Amino acid sequence: MALKVLGDHVLIKADAEETTRGGILLPDTAREKPQRGTVIAVGEGRRLDNGKVVPLELKVGDRVIFSKYGGTEVTDSGEELLVMGIDSVLAKDV
Repeated sequence: MALKVLGDHVLIKADAEETTRGGILLPDTAREKPQRGTVIAVGEGRRLDNGKVVPLELKVGDRVIFSKYGGTEVTDSGEELLVMGIDSVLAKDV
């Protein structure tokens, strides 16, 4: 991977649903934007006004739920990824 995430941002590989729960295969045009994914990289954290850095609660490998239209799509080594601020991450699987 050639990307380094900065500040309070995370890099996520979104889960692409290719079939419905009933097993019907979905074409690319019928798929909705995913809202779940796996954290690939994490920035150092949020920098406060006094210069201290507050580390993020997420770590590499965490499964998360994020805003449907949050983040910026990027391609790295042929993989489609999302870079988004920590505020766009809504929940973490525990």
